[in-house]
Amino acid sequence: MNNNTPAPATGSKVKMKESIRVFASATVANVVCGFDVLGFAVDNPGDEVVLRKSDKPGLVITKVTGDEGRLPTEPERNTVGVSISNFLRHIGEDNLGIEIELHKKMPLGSGLGSSAASSVAGVFAVNQLLGNPFKQEDLLPFAMEGERIACGSAHADNVAPALFGGFVLVRSYDPLDVVRIPVPENLFCTIIHPQIEVQTKDARSILRKQIPMKDAVVQWGNVAGLISGLFMSDYDLIGRSMQDVIVEPVRSILIPGYHEVKESALQAGALGCGISGSGPSLFALSKDEDTAKSVGEEMSRAFQRMQIGSEVYVSRINNEGPLIIE
Repeated sequence: MNNNTPAPATGSKVKMKESIRVFASATVANVVCGFDVLGFAVDNPGDEVVLRKSDKPGLVITKVTGDEGRLPTEPERNTVGVSISNFLRHIGEDNLGIEIELHKKMPLGSGLGSSAASSVAGVFAVNQLLGNPFKQEDLLPFAMEGERIACGSAHADNVAPALFGGFVLVRSYDPLDVVRIPVPENLFCTIIHPQIEVQTKDARSILRKQIPMKDAVVQWGNVAGLISGLFMSDYDLIGRSMQDVIVEPVRSILIPGYHEVKESALQAGALGCGISGSGPSLFALSKDEDTAKSVGEEMSRAFQRMQIGSEVYVSRINNEGPLIIE
């Protein structure tokens, strides 16, 4: 789907609901070999955004929970505020009165698309609040603006799967073109978030600026193989294709015990394992729920042996996108 041109503006008169609460899920970006072009959504964890109609013009963030006081409450500096503000500006309703609550239900700086979940939940919620002036696919550019304020660039590999659900390929940014990829019915994801911190800027800065042609060819083959495996529900092909010869060898040094944890996942039956986004979270894909749970237990034990605590999440791939919960 091409998302370069949002749907037409709605005009000056809108009918607002009184309030809405929306959940948007965590996402895994890169998916081993798909650096900056692949991502998928999971059922949990995620963020919740509550919007309420207000008689006072403008956006106000009235509450932020789960962030340990780390996130700004000024709308122009907060991902959800920026996303909603861009939406309202586009439809010519800058002065609408809306109160915002943001409830962070996942760790910040986890590599799980925390800012993307907030942005998507906010944009989806305001569209619903105003009677759906836009189709869901046309909300993507607004959510991407939240990513710009969070990390300096309006990338889509987290916000697109959070908005659309499932696996998403970002084919192009100019023009913006994203493609949903079918997901095998029994594919499960295990995510483990170790209690360590990896700064996104550090994970970016250590990447090589140039790569050998032979590495690029291997990577292209693996990306094509992974997408083909998803289309054909070929679990073996998915597993064989989850190999990264460009990014993982560099970023893995930022995660203590990375190779031991990855090996524990593979020994427990995972199809493949890699770094979620820029880390420190790791993810693994499995072809059934029982295996995914066993994989999580073994990965957690591996971190425990290094005296590193962790949180484990197991879920199907989320194909639905944001969810209205009240």
